[in-house]
Amino acid sequence: MRIHIGSDHAGLEFKSVIISHLSKAGHDVVDHGPHTFDPLDDYPVFCIPAAEAVAKEAGSLGIVLGGSGNGEQIAANKVDGIRAALVWSKETAVLAREHNNANVISIGGRMHSEEFCLELVDTFIATPFPGDERHVRRINLISKYEETGSVN
Repeated sequence: MRIHIGSDHAGLEFKSVIISHLSKAGHDVVDHGPHTFDPLDDYPVFCIPAAEAVAKEAGSLGIVLGGSGNGEQIAANKVDGIRAALVWSKETAVLAREHNNANVISIGGRMHSEEFCLELVDTFIATPFPGDERHVRRINLISKYEETGSVN
């Protein structure tokens, strides 16, 4: 599976760990940066392109990460067609996929251990969207709002 990833300076080192982990598992990982440490970098510069790549490539997933994951999730969600979920437990990783068909995961690298964050990534990637009618209906309402500014 192709996975697009972007972070900020707070997620830079952990991003390398995730890329290595996913590559060893056979995934094709595209790194949207940053590639060097800059304590003043701006996460939208890296997270938005990662989300844009996911939106353009059907079947791909994305990972955005920073210290808390909050800003990175907000930035990713500004891209049409992206449903980014801030994930902090295995249950939220599963529900993001099963209920929301989330295509981007956002993680706060400073919030959890490295080992646990890798479990969140693996859980998210391994969980399929079952396509239950109620969830499809809700996702379609969100898409309709994005297109028309109304859910009615």
